[in-house]
Amino acid sequence: MIDIKRRSALIVVDMQNDFLPGGALPVAEGDQIIDGINELARKFYNKDKIVIFSQDWHPEGHASFASSHEGKNPGNPIEGVPGIGPVLWPDHCVQNTYGAEINERIEKKYGIAIIQKGTNPNIDSYSAFFENDKKTKTGLTDLLREKRIKNVYVCGLALDYCCFYTAMDAKSEGFNVFFIKNLTKGIDIPVKNIQNSLDSMTSAGIEIIEV
Repeated sequence: MIDIKRRSALIVVDMQNDFLPGGALPVAEGDQIIDGINELARKFYNKDKIVIFSQDWHPEGHASFASSHEGKNPGNPIEGVPGIGPVLWPDHCVQNTYGAEINERIEKKYGIAIIQKGTNPNIDSYSAFFENDKKTKTGLTDLLREKRIKNVYVCGLALDYCCFYTAMDAKSEGFNVFFIKNLTKGIDIPVKNIQNSLDSMTSAGIEIIEV
């Protein structure tokens, strides 16, 4: 088990029904990391450390959905639409639907906040810190600074999208970042995206760890 550093926060990314097996945009074996995330969140909580959840929270007809683009299918590349891409997705995590809910097995009682993202109908938001325009903040940075956090641990779904961008933005916001590889699962779209994401994080000074 990791030695949790002082002034640390655990960011649990998008553990929502639509990203789990049976959902609209399932990450293979995504349900297999739930117990490990709960165990780690409990340890953070018991050590008086911070736990925060993120939640994809799209309005209907979001511009990242393939259904919003005539003739496009999920997985098709999209170019020239600022804040959207590199591929289009099936409708997922639509506000106030079962698919958007954080899975009932996740022990949300350990968290102090749920950060919702992707609420702008024209801009996607992979990161829990910024929408994809890299300008619009979710409020996560301010919350972490208010709590005097220095170290950020990232886990959840999916490794090569929302977890990756959350970790990279945490680093760019000045936090020390630890990416918990065995408490994430990836999509790997396009092919080799998981390894490329891990390599990019390492190059950025993010520490890849396992628990």
